[in-house]
Amino acid sequence: MRNIKAYMSYRGTAYHGFQRQINAVGVQNVTEDILSRILAAKTVINGCSRTDTGVHANEYCFSFKTENPIPCHKLVRGMNALLPDDIAVLSMEDAAPDFHARYSCIGKEYIYLILNREVKDPFYTDLALHYPYELKLDEMRDAAAHFVGTHDFTSFCGTANQKDDPVRTIEYFDIVKNENLVKLVVKGDGFLYNMVRIMAGTLLSVSEGKFSADDIPTILDGRNRVLAGRTAQPHGLYLNKIFY
Repeated sequence: MRNIKAYMSYRGTAYHGFQRQINAVGVQNVTEDILSRILAAKTVINGCSRTDTGVHANEYCFSFKTENPIPCHKLVRGMNALLPDDIAVLSMEDAAPDFHARYSCIGKEYIYLILNREVKDPFYTDLALHYPYELKLDEMRDAAAHFVGTHDFTSFCGTANQKDDPVRTIEYFDIVKNENLVKLVVKGDGFLYNMVRIMAGTLLSVSEGKFSADDIPTILDGRNRVLAGRTAQPHGLYLNKIFY
């Protein structure tokens, strides 16, 4: 039995997240169905993370087991010939028997992309949050710095039914502007449901003067979702890199 590690990218606009859905289409539905056709056997893939409806991935890892001896490079070629244009398999390789895309992961990097100009851009529709107002980037950077380190992120979790340990470690949270595009870049050892989108929405609230940078530690300590800002829209979010 082979254990295969694969990397893919996808535009999430047309999908209800990565995870397989019963009454909707997830990226997993499409990927598993095509992989099963190529391997001539029902194949279940293990994804590195769930993503919400409309969220994109520049680098997403999944793993699966198969007895089929087809070489990895031919699997990549075959899948890309059959996948829709908004999903691409980047690479595949044989992995150690105990590798698991989710449980072997030690870190993730996300990008939240903001188009910061008055007029919308049709080429960024569903690919970036259009924000037509001035962004106070220095204040946002001061606030983002408070996320770095190990904290209880309950206030930045989008569900009251979160079962995971809410403590996460953020390695960095950078804010970079290139002309009209602003990138919020955050790396951590893991993220709670909607955590990056809530952090992004809270930073927008800081720019708007609804919070100050110094409010972030109080919000973290409060461990209550209502204390933080809004949940930013999903189409600006990208899973950018997976670390093993």
